Amino acid sequence: MERRNFAALCAAVLCFWLFALAFGTAQGMGLHLVARREAKTASAQAVWVEPALPAAAAPALSLNCRAAILIEQDSGRVLYEKNAEEKMPIASITKVMTLLLTFEAIHGGRLTLDTLVPVSEHAYHMGGSQIWLEPGEQFTLDEMLRAICVSSANDAAVAVAELVGGSEPAFVEQMNARAAQLGMEQTTFRNACGLDTEGHLSTARDVAIMSREILTHCPEVLHYSGIWTDSLRNGQTQLVNTNKLLKRYSGITGLKTGTTSGAGVCISASATRDGLKLIAVILGAPSSADRFNAATTLLDYGFGAAPLPALPSQPLQLAVKGSAEGSVPLDYSALPETILLEKGAGAALRGELTLPETLEAPVERGQAVGKVSVYQGENLLSEYEVRAAVDAAKLTLPDALYLLWESLTVVF
Repeated sequence: MERRNFAALCAAVLCFWLFALAFGTAQGMGLHLVARREAKTASAQAVWVEPALPAAAAPALSLNCRAAILIEQDSGRVLYEKNAEEKMPIASITKVMTLLLTFEAIHGGRLTLDTLVPVSEHAYHMGGSQIWLEPGEQFTLDEMLRAICVSSANDAAVAVAELVGGSEPAFVEQMNARAAQLGMEQTTFRNACGLDTEGHLSTARDVAIMSREILTHCPEVLHYSGIWTDSLRNGQTQLVNTNKLLKRYSGITGLKTGTTSGAGVCISASATRDGLKLIAVILGAPSSADRFNAATTLLDYGFGAAPLPALPSQPLQLAVKGSAEGSVPLDYSALPETILLEKGAGAALRGELTLPETLEAPVERGQAVGKVSVYQGENLLSEYEVRAAVDAAKLTLPDALYLLWESLTVVF
């Protein structure tokens, strides 16, 4: 009887020892051994895509317009918006798409800046702002681009559209196709110049998308949009830029103004300071002064932003207790590229990373495991979550026994 009790006790001790050994092995060899399992292989092959950053929390700014949006050009991050999804006419900001397709045709080798642009009867009959083209008259594409960007000439825009697309209707089809490619879901173009036409509508958000595309991939547009005055026809036709911010705002680079009775007074304004590039879109302002004041207010607000300060350290993984994973990679995608600062605040920014030494299983993908705190002087500006990038399930007895078997296989 005593021998049976002793044997049972030995068996129990052996099981306990095996479990402890397996658990310890899992902690020490976790990722190395479990990499041979299918679940681990699937995890290793996962591709992570950084999600779009949400609009930053912002105070109510005084903007006398129907719609507005402010974005960072490089990241596309929205810093401020007002009725950004409301569909409305956008006047000559339409020409940003006309310019985009034209520069893309140049990049593709189909046109050059020296290509002659013929003037059709259709282009001749455009109303609104123009350079009074005559049928049969010819200008180089470079000259036409100056007329479009500086004086917002409708006749020049239509003549260029006919050159690129073969006809204005065919070119408008290309405009709408390109808008769809860019994700401009609320935009429908009916002409190449922006004159009021039924159904010719867009939104502040879509204009920002379009503006960001041309500024990023066709930066030569800034050569034209930054011209203050120019002339054509050997000085007989004077061009004066409709974007008065070129003379009033530090860092302004472009991009396009627009005014019609249906759209009101509009602008897509681009500016750069200390490496930070911003795009401010104003739609439906009641006057030119309101348009420029609103754009100035948005840009001033945006340039109160500063790059996120570098962290002293930024670990890529964090150890996990009680899991076959051994560790989990960390996801820092919640951190923005810039921080909005209080106007006039001069103290330097600093960032602090708070992480535990280890995590306890189970850990779920997306779970907050730490935080980044951003301070200006002694004032806490904002905090952002650091998350687990994968799951780390809690180790079970079958997992432990499996790992023990794997370790014995490796040893023997």
